[in-house]
Amino acid sequence: MVLDKGRVLDMDTAARAQGVVAGMRRGGVLTLAPDAELRDRDLAREDETVHGVAYALLQFTPNVVIADEHVVLADVSASKRLFGGLRVLRRRIRRAVADFGVTSVSAIAPISQAAWIMARAGGGVALSEGSLARRLAQIPLGVLPAARRYADWFDGLGCTTIGDVMRLPRAGLKKRCGTALLDTLDRATGAAPEVHEWLAMPPAFAARVELPDRIEHVEAALFAARRLTLQMTGWLSARQLAVARFVVSLEHERGRAAIPPTEIEVALGEPTWHEEHIVRLLKERLARVELAAPVIALRLEAKEVREAEAPSDSLFPEPGGTPQDHARLMELLSARLGAENILRACPVADYRPEIAARWVPVNSAARPGRAEIPGDLPRPAWLLDEPIQLIMRGHRPFYGTPLRMVSPGERIECGWQDGHIVTRDYFVAESENHLHYWIYRERVGSREEQAPRWFLHGLFG
Repeated sequence: MVLDKGRVLDMDTAARAQGVVAGMRRGGVLTLAPDAELRDRDLAREDETVHGVAYALLQFTPNVVIADEHVVLADVSASKRLFGGLRVLRRRIRRAVADFGVTSVSAIAPISQAAWIMARAGGGVALSEGSLARRLAQIPLGVLPAARRYADWFDGLGCTTIGDVMRLPRAGLKKRCGTALLDTLDRATGAAPEVHEWLAMPPAFAARVELPDRIEHVEAALFAARRLTLQMTGWLSARQLAVARFVVSLEHERGRAAIPPTEIEVALGEPTWHEEHIVRLLKERLARVELAAPVIALRLEAKEVREAEAPSDSLFPEPGGTPQDHARLMELLSARLGAENILRACPVADYRPEIAARWVPVNSAARPGRAEIPGDLPRPAWLLDEPIQLIMRGHRPFYGTPLRMVSPGERIECGWQDGHIVTRDYFVAESENHLHYWIYRERVGSREEQAPRWFLHGLFG
């Protein structure tokens, strides 16, 4: 349970069952529940959490404001169609807040002041003018901050709900309580306009979160890292940007034996603002990190961002997925297996297959050379590191079974420029079990042998 100035501010169901009530002192709590876990209220951490939730909600609307008493208001009137309706949007917002690691109460109303009051009173939905008036009339008066200081006076009048107060004469209410309470009621009913200062976005994103306890296994840091990624994706959506490179810093304990933070840099082949993909990449990268010391805090910083590209407006989707889908797959495989183990073809401009076939890491900046290879001749993607000399049976090359030529020959003669001369005739050969191989025959005269020799050089899938 949470204590504020030595008194109970909030508690869970188990504490209530043991007789703990709001306002009870620490000693009384320990008398009723000796094993209770007591935490002093941390206003700075509360503000940090509320700001983080507000940033996370920016992925649904750019109009977000932090109101009094830790209520976040979001104007989603222009986002309903984009997200598939109000019900779907509400469900996604609840999931985002839950992923952030906090519990929440949500309320939906056409007026932000009314939504604030409903949220403080337990939540609910009131979309029409009639349902909103009925809902507000039933809410306890103590929800309104402007009415709390006059609680005894209202109690003496028998006023316990907002509906009771709204039936009192305005002139007498204004004279007794001032204008603050009337202004709140007018804004809640739509009789007075509302003005908000929407959450302003900084030009760059950097966020930090302190962990409640030391973490010795990097997998446990993923929960805190997700809170930071939710904030970043909200910032990206609000500024219509996509992140191309970001860094997560794992901060270790301070003191004389302090060590520098462990930095995890994630570079994306295709910039994105989608939280799911960013979290998936980060999860794979964290799984490969070994901590040098326990972690006490995390920091996330967007190092490189670009303008977000508008989604494709083509009528029919591209077969096999979009280029963005392919880039995300490559990023995921690189994060899981290591970028050095994900290779792409980068051929060299040389007619000799063993030299032309060059493979480089997928994120390498190397460019393929320009080799004039006939396009109508088959070439295997898999070449052997060293060609295997084949035996001859019945004047035919033999590899498990006799091989039959199923393609015309392709002659390669080159290598005079560097002294590694090759004179070969390449064929596609088929075995009796219908497997295909790329073999070549060394031409007589290229070596001292009188009979040609056959070699297996590549395999077809």
